[in-house]
Order: sequence, then structure tokens, then C-alpha cells
Amino acid sequence: MKKALLIHGAYGNPKENWFPWLTKELEKKGYKVTIPSFPTPINQSFKNWELELLPYLKKIDENSIVIAHSIGVVFILKILEKNDLCPRNIYFISGFLSKLGIERFDNINKTFYQKINFTKINRYSPQVYIYHSDNDPYVNQKHAIELARNIPGSRLTIIKKAGHFNIDSGFKEFPELLNDILNS
Repeated sequence: MKKALLIHGAYGNPKENWFPWLTKELEKKGYKVTIPSFPTPINQSFKNWELELLPYLKKIDENSIVIAHSIGVVFILKILEKNDLCPRNIYFISGFLSKLGIERFDNINKTFYQKINFTKINRYSPQVYIYHSDNDPYVNQKHAIELARNIPGSRLTIIKKAGHFNIDSGFKEFPELLNDILNS
């Protein structure tokens, strides 16, 4: 069975942005979609998110895809590394590995900034797709470039005027992501 795990970001939830649309589209194609609801901003910490994800970890296998948005990227990278998990493909949207220089986010994200063993991540060599916008108001493009450099063979796509790929940027659908999922 094809499975998809979606990870939202800080101040986010499973019912916002393009998650409901993508869920419906993937389910039409036979995917079982899981989107845990992580505590944010209150009680947001790596440990609390990890506890929320624990029931789903056994379901991540070679038939799975993982899609992570914003702080969800560094979170899921650490989870994959820590648990030796190897999904079929990984999709990162507006991801970053270190502080953004925006106090509002850096304060609640501070426990997520952990060293990632990219050698361990890369040995599984799933296909990694990285999406970033040319006008993200929170995450500078240098973060996407850093992420792509750490994952050889990853595919970085810059999408014009997508903001932070959230509802504030008018992002209710994400056809480029769906197309890549269905064609990989």
C-alpha cells in the first residue's frame, strides 16, 4: 500500500494550506495519508513532536513518502536519522536547518536545531525533492541551497511568488508537488 506522511510547520495544523487538497488528491490515487497534529506554538518542542509522531514511525517504509513543510523538514530529517527509516521519496517545502533570524520562530524552534548526520541520511538515497519560493518572507533561499548541498542528488525547485507555501501566500493547492509525487 502506498503511504504518505505529511508534517506541518510551526503555528501550523493539518487542516491548513495545501494539506487538505493534497490529501484528497493522493487518496484518489490510492495513498493512505497521515497528518499528525503537532503542538504549536504552545508546548512546541522536538521532544513533544517526537512523542506525537511515535505511533506512526512503524508505518514508514519503502512504500512511504514523507512531505515536510518549514520546521517540519529539520524535524523529520532528525527522526529519519535517529530511527534508520528509509521512505521511498522525501519532499521538503520551505525547509531550513538553522535559525532564521526571526525571534518569533527561532524561540519556538530552538529545540529542533540539531546536528544532522547527512552521511547516514544519504546512504539510504531516497529521492529528495526540495521546493522553495523566490519570495519566502521567513526562509531565505540560502537555507534551501544549504539543504540541497547536504543532500547530493536532491532536486531543488524554485517556484516564483509562492511565499512560504501557506494560505497567507494564497497556497491552497500545490500542483507541482502532486505532479512530482505521481511521476516518481
